[in-house]
Amino acid sequence: MSRIVLGIGTSHSPLLMLSPEMWQVRAQDDLRNRKLTLSDGRVLAYDALLAETGGVHAGDATIGTFRTQLDGANRALDRLADELERARPDVVVIIGDDQDELFRLTHMPAIAVYYGAELTMLAKGAQAAEIPEWRRRALVGYKMDAAHAFPGCPEVALALIEGLMARDVDVAAASHVEDAGKAGFGHAYGFVVSRLFRGRSIPIVPVLLNTYFPPNVPSPSRCYAIGQAIGQTLKQMPKDLRIAVVASGGLSHFVTDAVLDRRVLTALAEGDAATLRALPAAALRSGSSEILNWVTAAGALEGLRNAWMEYLPVYRTPAGTGIGLAFTAWHGDQAASR
Repeated sequence: MSRIVLGIGTSHSPLLMLSPEMWQVRAQDDLRNRKLTLSDGRVLAYDALLAETGGVHAGDATIGTFRTQLDGANRALDRLADELERARPDVVVIIGDDQDELFRLTHMPAIAVYYGAELTMLAKGAQAAEIPEWRRRALVGYKMDAAHAFPGCPEVALALIEGLMARDVDVAAASHVEDAGKAGFGHAYGFVVSRLFRGRSIPIVPVLLNTYFPPNVPSPSRCYAIGQAIGQTLKQMPKDLRIAVVASGGLSHFVTDAVLDRRVLTALAEGDAATLRALPAAALRSGSSEILNWVTAAGALEGLRNAWMEYLPVYRTPAGTGIGLAFTAWHGDQAASR
């Protein structure tokens, strides 16, 4: 039987591809943002958020702090890459969110599994002359600067689709990318390959969640249940496969909520499914909705030991805009022989 030998949770923020100085450049966009979503469901303009917080995070929004946090994030990412190399997976299941990349609002499934032999990244490189330098660098880090292609794993993906359907999860299925200049895989998948694979060609099974776009965003409870079905299906595959499961994205952003983030991370560390299932939907909107990728992965990794985690609350501005960067690993039976 197949085994889940490793679980990974990783943020994939553009900040991870930028210098500390460019974190300040990125922060300038926050100052113009009029739709910052808070964990209580309110949406505020930056000036209103600044007035409410009183600029309490001015001491955090410094180059020195950014440099320390970026160094810490890169150490954590290197550790995750080490974990993946040591686990030697035959296939990596990446649970990510699609943000108008492969799917459009004309057809936005709540959950989809891609079963093509090759996944091709959405090529945004042609737009590079029209975008800021920080975004251009992010496209390179996300493998979205060109139509890069990576191996899929049709056999496992099809078995996963069939297993989910048998477990009452109505899942959409996608088979190929027609025109990577118009639609293709996005940052949630390219970042994992770029930063953690270290040039190795490892077959990928993409699971795509709609976390961003109402009205069909699955609830935290539903995401955990879907994750359980994913884990059960993967472990019951007859082949002797070593499988890694990766949650890509999160945590809170574009207003950093360390209280929410720590509640999620504590629940992940303790295997507290009840807390994960009961997370308030109002707190999981906009960028913070990517926490649902982690909740789904937690369901799939149920029973594995959470080995370590790193959390870095980034405040780019005095008002507290930024992101909660988080990295963690669960250990399965990595030492089992083939």
